[in-house]
Amino acid sequence: MDHATACGCLVHYAGRVQGVGFRATAVTIAQQFPISGYVRNLPDGRVELLAEGERDQVEAFLASVRSYWGVAIREEVTDWRSATGHYPGFRVTR
Repeated sequence: MDHATACGCLVHYAGRVQGVGFRATAVTIAQQFPISGYVRNLPDGRVELLAEGERDQVEAFLASVRSYWGVAIREEVTDWRSATGHYPGFRVTR
């Protein structure tokens, strides 16, 4: 990842996204893309996901997550930002 052109996207998903394998599936999907970041459950029932990489790769990853989960996602709020470069891979965190 070229940190000069990398970006990040923080996404909050609401719907049927906890207790259904959402986080593990996101990690599996992430392995198909040159991205880094994390996914975690939030206490209010949403899932938070941060993906960093080249914008086209981040967008493709997020589209794959959306495609896989479909109607389970009731709401998806995205916040594009600069990449931090703090994440060596993509994993589940707390």
